[in-house]
Amino acid sequence: MSKKLRIDVIRRCDALIIGAGGAGLRTAVEILSRIPDASVIAVTKVSSPQKSHTTTAQGGFAAVNPEDPYDKPVFHMFDTWKGSDCSADQNVIKKIVETAWEQTLWLDAHGLHFTRNEEGRLSRRTFGGHTLNFGKGPHAFRAVFEADRTGKGIMDTVWGESLKRNVTFINQSIATELIIAGNRCIGAVLLEEPQGKFTAVLAKVTIISTGGFGQVYKITTNCRQNTGDGLALVLQEGLPVMDLEAVQFHPTGIVGPGILASEALRGEGGILLNKDLEPFMERYAPKAKDLAPRDVVSRAIETEIREGRGVINPHFNLPHVWLDIRHLSDYVHDVKLPEVTSFFTRFTGINPKKELCPVRPTVHYQMGGIPTDEFGEAQKNATEIIPGLYAVGEAASASFHGFNRLGTNSLVELFTMGKVVGARAADAIKEIDLPEKAPRDAGEKTFARFSGYLEAKGKENLWDIRTAMRDVMTEKVGVFRNEKDLSDAIEHLMEFHERSRHVSLTHSSLVMNQELIDRWELDNLLMVAMIIAQGARARKESRGAHTREDYPERRDDFNYHTLATMREYGRVEFGKRPIDMSLFKEQGPDAKYFDFIARKY
Repeated sequence: MSKKLRIDVIRRCDALIIGAGGAGLRTAVEILSRIPDASVIAVTKVSSPQKSHTTTAQGGFAAVNPEDPYDKPVFHMFDTWKGSDCSADQNVIKKIVETAWEQTLWLDAHGLHFTRNEEGRLSRRTFGGHTLNFGKGPHAFRAVFEADRTGKGIMDTVWGESLKRNVTFINQSIATELIIAGNRCIGAVLLEEPQGKFTAVLAKVTIISTGGFGQVYKITTNCRQNTGDGLALVLQEGLPVMDLEAVQFHPTGIVGPGILASEALRGEGGILLNKDLEPFMERYAPKAKDLAPRDVVSRAIETEIREGRGVINPHFNLPHVWLDIRHLSDYVHDVKLPEVTSFFTRFTGINPKKELCPVRPTVHYQMGGIPTDEFGEAQKNATEIIPGLYAVGEAASASFHGFNRLGTNSLVELFTMGKVVGARAADAIKEIDLPEKAPRDAGEKTFARFSGYLEAKGKENLWDIRTAMRDVMTEKVGVFRNEKDLSDAIEHLMEFHERSRHVSLTHSSLVMNQELIDRWELDNLLMVAMIIAQGARARKESRGAHTREDYPERRDDFNYHTLATMREYGRVEFGKRPIDMSLFKEQGPDAKYFDFIARKY
């Protein structure tokens, strides 16, 4: 190379937020509500925060009004614990559920246009796994919403509040390396794509809120930018990620693009049918039926397809089942869920008022992520944190979801934990001094990686590798898993990693070079994929969304969170973090509901 890579700019701030979606901006707003003159920089990979993946969230925000005569926060806690297949952390469940209604009122007061009923009160809808009276009662109508654009409403609200509070945005830029001094994180190295400059941002606190890793798989509801970048950041530093084997497949992805057909459709009365037009969910979840949790419904659909009861339709390239929403009212189609129902017309040419809609499971969410304590402080092992580093939103795992997330619990987590993390970070900002200078080795990992990309010679095509990786992950690390497929996947990933070293880029510029970003993303995806596959092989049981055909039962031997580090590609080291059982150990009047319980619906 003719030009040696170097840090071109140094910036300083109180808080650096990597990822400007709903979780990151809620954190920023909370910091600035407590310290109005704090300097906050928010970095986003996309051209505007309004392109963040949070904007695509459709269905709702789970929150129990304390004055509700039927529902109670403890019922929501129980549903979350049971839905997680007894692997969420109970201290986190309690913190989030008890904060949810307060944050609903915050959103309402700050301008989110919640859908209301004829009496002017917040409308509510039901989602799978949400029940009354510890599962004994009917489905709980617990989710408030803004039509089928709840995520967009949240983003509009927090983006507006961020602009009012003078958050500095660095758009279309990526964080390539954490800056660690001693045992503390003091910022990160960025590549600002429009200028082609490497920037070191020194900060009192650094918050990772980069979202999920859906692009590891071939068919996903996730946006193009969801490539596991935050997870790769911490893995690069020898830090752990947690429970990456817990991948959520949403049962009703629209066949073709994989775009989400919200669970709200089933909440309104939509019914899943097989090729014989039989409503089949009663076989798998006799009580909950179509509103069983997502892992249960996804396995049911895949089983119907495997056993020959799926639909083979010449208009689509893969077998599927039907979602019948023809009987829903025009009000549901046109007012309550207009975008979702229109997706079928737009992407499949179907009129959902008159025709059956083709669906099958699609990768949707990561239950795992960067391990944090209940305040969002990133951990370097099961008991110690990394001072100065936080994680929030889908990139983080506190863990509220355990091994299976209930619908609408993602938005409530990202928003309530944004407040919690913002409060914790604000306390830290008040107590510590801004770093004076970056360590001498700041940027070395970045420059080694990017020099390697720019100088590599060979005829491998990065998109061929990326496509092959996604195919392998979809076929061998999907809804159903087994030892042979997982071992095969790991071998393929080793091959893909070797091939990636022989990808020659067309252009060597750092300025707006999408090919260079694609190459960097490929490394991130390969890192994350390897952890998923090895974690899935090591966990010889079935728990929530992680289903092993060769180990079909949940086993007490695996009552823990998986911590995984990878200092050399393919050499994954595993540790354990205990599952918090504080609601059970407190032995309150409802303690029996928070033991390790059978999971039936």
